[in-house]
Amino acid sequence: MNTLSMLHDAVVAAFAAHGNGSPYFTAIDGLALLRSFSERHPNHLIHRPALCIVVQGAKWTTFGERRLHYRTSQAMVVSVEMPGASQVVHGAPDAPYLSAVIELDQAILREVYESMEAPPTPASDEHAAAFVMELNEAILGCAARAVSLLGEPQAIPLLYPGVKRELSYRLLAGPHGGVFARMVVGAERNRRLVEAIHALRGNFDKQVRVDDLAALAGLSPTAFHRQFKAMTAMTPLQFQKQIRLMEARRLMLSREMSAETVAFEVGYASPSQFSREYARLFGAPPRRDIGKLLSA
Repeated sequence: MNTLSMLHDAVVAAFAAHGNGSPYFTAIDGLALLRSFSERHPNHLIHRPALCIVVQGAKWTTFGERRLHYRTSQAMVVSVEMPGASQVVHGAPDAPYLSAVIELDQAILREVYESMEAPPTPASDEHAAAFVMELNEAILGCAARAVSLLGEPQAIPLLYPGVKRELSYRLLAGPHGGVFARMVVGAERNRRLVEAIHALRGNFDKQVRVDDLAALAGLSPTAFHRQFKAMTAMTPLQFQKQIRLMEARRLMLSREMSAETVAFEVGYASPSQFSREYARLFGAPPRRDIGKLLSA
């Protein structure tokens, strides 16, 4: 049995043992499993740095103007927390879409990188914060062992740290090692750009000046705008807007807040502008969209 088959069987067994909910946030911190029996409408969420492995089926994810397609034996890699929309495009009752999402542990990546006898040279050119990679047997094997540990909960704290270390090594030693090395080490400019992105993410509900973000990144406003878009496929304003609207949707679903109240909560000065931009992103005005989600 090859490693993809082992991973497939482990994911199926995990869903059989723990119910049908998807996403299934497992007992392993940073490991989630997804399943869909049909093609799905776009799902808007804030992606954390992770390896999104497709075990069966196909999916696309958009970040701003960039759309990534990935399928069985491929993974989408996300290196910076940012908003996006994903849709399953191949999933059926007899062959559901299956994937395993493993969050990247920057501390372990750094530790492994610094321990390597011949670490990869960090990529010197600018790379997007998300890309698609082919998976080899070694990486699939790490994922299969991680998911299989769900059947042995007592072994998780003892064995999963070793799996994470091996996965970090396989990523750094593989064809995209330079990109992962840049995520860990990076140039000073790249590190400060990521810090500026995190600052915008953390202050999404406040009025943030691009000049201040550029200063944090150590760049001119023009260079900051260009490099921000190269990394995220969004302008800073588009990034902030999507974060605001996704947070607003979450608040209306979890706290039953009105559209007008939540508009001010996430930083809008005009509820009408909020409603227009909400409908543009989610395809329906707030009340109709939330009603549809609650009745699903």
